[in-house]
Order: sequence, then structure tokens, then C-alpha cells
Amino acid sequence: MNISIGGYSFNNTYLEGKMDIFGYLETVKFRYRMDVVDLWNGFFIDRSSKPIMKLAEESYIRKIREALDEKEMRVVNFAIDGAHLWDPDKEMRQHLYDNALLHLKASVILGAETVRIDTGGSYEDWEAMSDEQFEYTVKRYQEFSEYAADHGFLIGPENHMGASLNPNEMKRLAEAVDHPAFGFLVHLGRWKENQAEGDSIVAPWAYHTHFDEETADGTHALETIHMLQESGYKGYWGVEYNAPKNQYVETELLITKVKKLLIEADQQSGRGAQHYE
Repeated sequence: MNISIGGYSFNNTYLEGKMDIFGYLETVKFRYRMDVVDLWNGFFIDRSSKPIMKLAEESYIRKIREALDEKEMRVVNFAIDGAHLWDPDKEMRQHLYDNALLHLKASVILGAETVRIDTGGSYEDWEAMSDEQFEYTVKRYQEFSEYAADHGFLIGPENHMGASLNPNEMKRLAEAVDHPAFGFLVHLGRWKENQAEGDSIVAPWAYHTHFDEETADGTHALETIHMLQESGYKGYWGVEYNAPKNQYVETELLITKVKKLLIEADQQSGRGAQHYE
């Protein structure tokens, strides 16, 4: 397994005007010597247009793809904000849906291998979805999964907001969508319900993962890695931590912690230490 760096790890650097999407690509390639990126659309959307957050023009997306190709880099995950599925207002749901379609097209241009589009809802509300919300969410993910399958990538939410913070709801969602291109970006340990077992409940559908500082320093990190490996997980181990300052150093430190955990996991499982670039 390999490691990727979530673009959100440099959000504060971006906000300070010290990094753009091309600087992020340069940083990942030449500072951390990685050939894959964990893109976040926060670098190329209009953040003032919340909650929709308009995507950059297609010509700009193609420039990003050109920069990726020049550096021989792959997009192992594309995390999309401002295009989540559910909103109580029907008109807003339509705007979000239209924005999601634009981002799906961008995902194809960028060559994304996995794509994260969230369920919707608030961080404070992680109860079971209403029948209307559940039916709508299943329908949209089935539609998006068909598109993903046609274009060679996997898609699904991250445990970020609303019902996605409840692993039992995510299991129910995955079983209802019932599509091989559907899965989860699992932000390890980030659950509001059933936290101790959340990662294992959704493990069969995990297509990507994110470690933050708290997860990497937690007492169950090795156990979680073993569980995912035994569940057949073959995706990347992403690091995503928007440190308050010194983001280059903090990101390097987190990468080192995750590498150490992966090596220890391999040694304990009898596979021997693997090579992590």
C-alpha cells in the first residue's frame, strides 16, 4: 500500500496566498517525492459562492490535467465540496446536483480513480435519514455510480456530514445502492455514532482512507490497519491534516507516522516491511 497527501492538508497555506493547485502538485511531486495526488476542489472553486462553490472553467481543469501528465502523476482521489446530495430545499438540491454533474465531468478530465461526493446534512445531525432523504440519496448515488463505472472510477461519500457520520446508516446506504462502483472514503475514526466499530462496519466498501493527526496518534491505529487489510482493502492510505501552521513540516511528520504504522503492521502480519515511497 502507498501513501497520498490530501489537498486539504495545505488549506491554511492556500488561504495565506502561498499555494495554488499547481504549487500543490509541485510540492507533492518534488518535496515529498510522490507520484500520486489526493486532489481537493477547494483549490479551484469559488469559495464565496457557498454552499454551491462554483467550479473553475473547463479550460482551467484541463491545465491541471496537463500539469499532472507533465509530472507523470495520478489522481488517486478527488474530494469534492459544494456538490453534496441532500438539502431540505428542493431548489437547492437541484443546484447541488447540477454542480455535481460538472464535477463528475471534471473527474473524468483529471483521470480520477476515486471520487468523493458527500451525502449532505449537518455535522450536528447524524441520525437516520428520513425516507425521502434516503430514497433521494440512493437514487443519486446509483446514477453517479453508473457514470463512474462507465468512466473507470469509484465514487461515494466520506464520513464528513449528516448521516455519513453514522456507520450503520452508511452500511444501509451501501446495501441499497448495491453497485460495484460505489464505496466510501473512510476518514478513519471520524464517527459520531458507534465510533469504536465504525471503520470495521464500512470496511467492505472502503475505496480510500484518510489519516489525520489524531488518528495516527491513536491507540487503535495499528488495529485499524490490520482490520482493513484483512477486509481486502487495496487503496491508498491518505494523510489529511490542516495544521494551524508549519504545514510542510507537519505534513511530513504525519507521513512519517503513517509509514511507521504501515511497516509495523506488515511486520506483525508476517509480510515483512514493505517499501513505502
